[in-house]
Amino acid sequence: MLWIKALHLFAVIAWLAGLFYLPRIFVHFAEGRAQGEDVRRLVVMARRLYLFMSVMAVFALSFGLWLWLGFHDSGGWLMLKLVFVAALIGYHLACRMLLTRLQRAAPLPSSLALRLFNESSLLLVLPIIVLAVVKPF
Repeated sequence: MLWIKALHLFAVIAWLAGLFYLPRIFVHFAEGRAQGEDVRRLVVMARRLYLFMSVMAVFALSFGLWLWLGFHDSGGWLMLKLVFVAALIGYHLACRMLLTRLQRAAPLPSSLALRLFNESSLLLVLPIIVLAVVKPF
């Protein structure tokens, strides 16, 4: 079961790397387009990164489910953690909506709004880590 936990952690780290970096690409795209720069490369980068992080999300969620079924743990900390994981999946899907707008050259939120969106993922990840490590209840 420790191998599954290691694979779960690897997939989570890779998924989060994408979740932290993709919104930053959105910021660069919005600012670059506003300055008249060629931002086509950013669209390609964003699409490829989204694909990678989506695959890693599937692996992270699959290994997490395997661990949950293997350990039969259902403490209150785990239920609350799953609420934050569901919110992180929602954040992932919000990134998909922004990517679709980026690919269609549709208007994006302001660069400030995108920067705040980028940082907001930490508000979901921090409680997940604390709940998984500390298991307060």
